[in-house]
Amino acid sequence: MEFRVFDTALEDWSALRAEIPFSGLLIGNGASRAMWQAFAYDSLFEKAQTTRNRPLGLSELAVFKALDTSNFEQVLSALKSTIRVNAALTISSSSPRNRYFAIKEALIHAIRSVHIPWKLVQPESLARINAELSRYRTLYSTNYDLLAYWAIMQAPESFDDLFRPDDSSFDLSATDSHGTRVLYLHGGLHLVKNLDGSTRKLTSSESTLLGSFAVNTLGDVPLFVSEGNTQDKLKAIRHSDYLSYCYGQLAGHQDALCIFGHNLGEQDRHIVQALLDARITTLAISIYPRSQAFIQHQKRHFSQLFEGREVTLRFFDAKSHPLGSPQLRVDPEA
Repeated sequence: MEFRVFDTALEDWSALRAEIPFSGLLIGNGASRAMWQAFAYDSLFEKAQTTRNRPLGLSELAVFKALDTSNFEQVLSALKSTIRVNAALTISSSSPRNRYFAIKEALIHAIRSVHIPWKLVQPESLARINAELSRYRTLYSTNYDLLAYWAIMQAPESFDDLFRPDDSSFDLSATDSHGTRVLYLHGGLHLVKNLDGSTRKLTSSESTLLGSFAVNTLGDVPLFVSEGNTQDKLKAIRHSDYLSYCYGQLAGHQDALCIFGHNLGEQDRHIVQALLDARITTLAISIYPRSQAFIQHQKRHFSQLFEGREVTLRFFDAKSHPLGSPQLRVDPEA
């Protein structure tokens, strides 16, 4: 492959938006890190092993190893099925139930160690995020934290997350939407998988939702894909009607799409494949200008991902986008 030299110029988002109408926005971990730097961890699974309060023990780690995964949703679902089978066969072992609650407890404490507390989030910051998200026809998010959800709930009338108000559940036969359609590609802390495999949204208020996630009921398994390689993530997506629907919608996106705070690394090659399958005319990709060398590296990385495709790539300064504004950053020590 011919070596290409990339320049270090980055466009201003306001000028780019004025030129091209973007119908979709895909946000990744960088959108959360713009507010709370603690979201910069590499692995929630690793966090759960080192968190002081209730870390994963050897028995719990053995379950992850047996299933050859680091994804909590997959392990908790398997243990829940084991408990139900044991009950049907009148097997009295309490070990699967104990492991289930121990793993979920470790997950809860790991999340609390990295997630921004509700009391530190400024209402004006959520309002700024809400206003920006509402400008798109569809929001795709691979983040499982609560920042986007909290922002949307500040003025929810402009959004539709496809969870119906009667029972807060997702119905594949009722996906007509109004306003900005919100699709959580990897699930979220506010979503749970029911016993029948369907997906439901928790209905707690914003201020108590992080605490509601800690309610240790056996029936609900948190639905978010936080770990593993791209094959593991795609497997988890295919086992959920909600996640499968969201993924299919990204793969069917048309026109112009903005990508903010997403590196599209090896662990997210399934997201890249969806973008390659989609009929996207223009991809506007945010780059945080750490250095000239970093800008060139990022441009080369994204250009190689979409090489040979009939899509125009535009690179813009992440700090010029409302979601990357330095005014959003929260200092934990303040």
